[in-house]
Amino acid sequence: MSDADDPAAVDTDDAEAVLDSLFATIKQRQAELPDDSYTASLFTHEKGENEVLEKLGEEATEVILAAKDDNLDDLQYESADFVYHLLVLFAMKDLSVDDLRDELESRF
Repeated sequence: MSDADDPAAVDTDDAEAVLDSLFATIKQRQAELPDDSYTASLFTHEKGENEVLEKLGEEATEVILAAKDDNLDDLQYESADFVYHLLVLFAMKDLSVDDLRDELESRF
């Protein structure tokens, strides 16, 4: 069976491009801190890193509840929110998407 026939096959170039593009935007907002940017506000929030950590906890709870309720639309939406906030935390900690990829690749 070719990858084209495999429903589990993922176009890794597209998947990587989305994460890379999102992370590049996050890094750009971190550097430029535009006033009208939610992402920039996370980097300048008075709670500092704790604001992002709280958001990660909130999003993790929402992912769990969506899964428990078998709400696939919410599961997808809340998972995207979780990944976004995780990438913001990575930027704060000077980690990158490549660091995440490397860790995941080391596990199989």
